[in-house]
Amino acid sequence: MRTFKNITSGLNEHVPNEWEVSKLNLIASLRRGPFGGALKVDSFVSEGYAVYEQQHAIHKKLNNIRYFIDKNKYKEMQAFKVEENDILLSCSGTIGESVIIPTGHKEGIINQALLRIRLLRIDLNLEYFKYYMDSFLFQTLITDNSHGSAMKNIASMNVINKIPVPVPSEGEQEKIVTFLNSKLRVLDKSIDIKYKILDLLEQQRQSIITEAVTKGLNRNVKMKDSGVEWIGETPEHWGKKKIKHLVNRMSREAKPHHEVITAFRDGQVTLRKNRREDGFTFSIKEIGYQGINEGDLVVHQMDAFAGAIGVSDSEGKASPVYTVCTAKNEEEIYLPYLCEVIRVMSKKGYIESLAKGIRERSTDFRWSDMGAVLSILPPKYEQIEITRYIDIKSNRVKILISDLRTSIDKLKEYRQSLIYEVVTGKIDVRDMEFDEVGEL
Repeated sequence: MRTFKNITSGLNEHVPNEWEVSKLNLIASLRRGPFGGALKVDSFVSEGYAVYEQQHAIHKKLNNIRYFIDKNKYKEMQAFKVEENDILLSCSGTIGESVIIPTGHKEGIINQALLRIRLLRIDLNLEYFKYYMDSFLFQTLITDNSHGSAMKNIASMNVINKIPVPVPSEGEQEKIVTFLNSKLRVLDKSIDIKYKILDLLEQQRQSIITEAVTKGLNRNVKMKDSGVEWIGETPEHWGKKKIKHLVNRMSREAKPHHEVITAFRDGQVTLRKNRREDGFTFSIKEIGYQGINEGDLVVHQMDAFAGAIGVSDSEGKASPVYTVCTAKNEEEIYLPYLCEVIRVMSKKGYIESLAKGIRERSTDFRWSDMGAVLSILPPKYEQIEITRYIDIKSNRVKILISDLRTSIDKLKEYRQSLIYEVVTGKIDVRDMEFDEVGEL
């Protein structure tokens, strides 16, 4: 029976006694991406050397290169270049996701939101180390929540350098990789299938919303060309107006006693407490928030292209990055319907194309853009009927989506647990037998 030793001072974590334990900076070269003005907008060119971003680590795909630098800039930034078998780790917002640079990758550098990890020891199996990075233990050690913030932050390089790395024998590392590859192949296939079903349900839900918002609920009504590219045909009796003629943009003073901040979760306006874990509240002066009333239409200027639009169900406050609106004439426009119209714009890519057409590489949907956009305008009673129909039909699909996401989360938790148990030696794979293709 194996005996174990503790490898961390702050956590009660153990690995087999016979395993070596090293520090991360002794087994790998670590390089955080460039800070400050090293990579400015005017550094980018239409083609050239790749700038790898956090999205590449998060999505595990390296083919979507959005930014490039020329040869001179690439030479200047050689300290940040990527090589085959480098591991890129996400360091900002979504922390801890990683990807291995494969053979035949596009030459390039990392940006400021990535940490490049390059193994130095030839006796350390790259796949084993990547599994260790995916484990709960490593993920816990690279984050820092000591500042009382609800947002997870990457730990300082001083902390990261000292992260313990368990190093089994080369033979056991190979066994661990074979075992996990075999087990996770089936598990990941199941997760992938569920994600595909999830995509189909999301498409179904969006189709319900788009059809109702742009075509109405009466399939026998006479149609006409709306004259708006992203809409197509609409019922003949519907009108259209620029959004600035339907709503007023508000700029209210925020009330200091409000303990809430308007935020978005999955495209819905929700409220989160305006109090840090250390007991102090953010001041209005500190963050420049504006007041929100119940029933206001709220649009996140930078994330509207991704569906961050909603109608607030409570009083609160929001930063200036939100556009806050009320109806000019409540007999003419029902704000929940207008909210659905703008969401359809976002799903069809219209908001993103509009913003980028005005400001290169920008997805900002500012009031000057939003106000000038034409919205379809059914009679008020139809707007209400359409919104209620969407709530009923869409919510049925949302329940299925929620159940499916719960199932995916449970599989991911099991995956995480399995990796952790194996890379810390709790599950002993040394005597397990595998066939020629690595199956148990």
